[in-house]
Amino acid sequence: MPNFQTSDGISLYYEDEGDGLPILCLSGLTRNSRDFDYVAPHLAGARLIRMDYRGRGLSDHADPATYAVPVEARDAVELLDHLGVDRVGVLGTSRGGMIAMVMGATVPDRLRGVALNDVGPEIETGGLSAIMGYLGKNPPFATFDEAAKARLDLPQFPGVPLERWRKDVTHTATETPEGLKINYDPRLRDAVAAVMEAPSPDLWPLFDTLADLPVAVIRGMNSDLLSAGAVERMCQRHPGMIVAEVPNRGHIPFLDEPESLAALRSWMEAMA
Repeated sequence: MPNFQTSDGISLYYEDEGDGLPILCLSGLTRNSRDFDYVAPHLAGARLIRMDYRGRGLSDHADPATYAVPVEARDAVELLDHLGVDRVGVLGTSRGGMIAMVMGATVPDRLRGVALNDVGPEIETGGLSAIMGYLGKNPPFATFDEAAKARLDLPQFPGVPLERWRKDVTHTATETPEGLKINYDPRLRDAVAAVMEAPSPDLWPLFDTLADLPVAVIRGMNSDLLSAGAVERMCQRHPGMIVAEVPNRGHIPFLDEPESLAALRSWMEAMA
């Protein structure tokens, strides 16, 4: 398996596939490289670079104090250095979008553009509460099949077929004789809880560092994390931003929806 070692000695898993426009794919908080399995077949002409954050997926666990957006942004830059890639477009899902904005503030010369999947500089508290409801806990299911069937009842995702949920539940858990187990460090919950107890930082200055770059935002119309009002304010500060509203999706769109793909293709054309 391809791994590289960070400056503080953590072994991180990554994938590097395809040729053409380099796109760094950064996943959600508890998720990993598999987040982009659905969209990858549709992004012909791109070099997709994926990374499992420290403590997630196939990467090493680390000191939970380092499960932080600035550290994960540093890890992403070190991966680019490891691969000898100077500039990339960043496709950031949720947590990955926050990392992309930090990169815009700290290493703007490394960015060609940023696509934000259901995240922005304003985060709805309801969405954060929902995340804390499951973060660091093993799913209450005995099997993948049981977990997939339960997701059929999610009101934010009407009409998603069972086979999609059956695949999705395998991304962040493993099946064991004792039931499903999360495949990330449960201490991630402590790191996130500590951040939530602190005063909320103003993320708008981070978003504003992307002003001169091609930017896209993809929002699930049923999202409880990114509001339509926040997207409107993002457009006011970044005229010309590419926007996709994806029906029948909450947090997060899968990225292979027609609306998502149209936005991503326009974004890639703008970076070419």
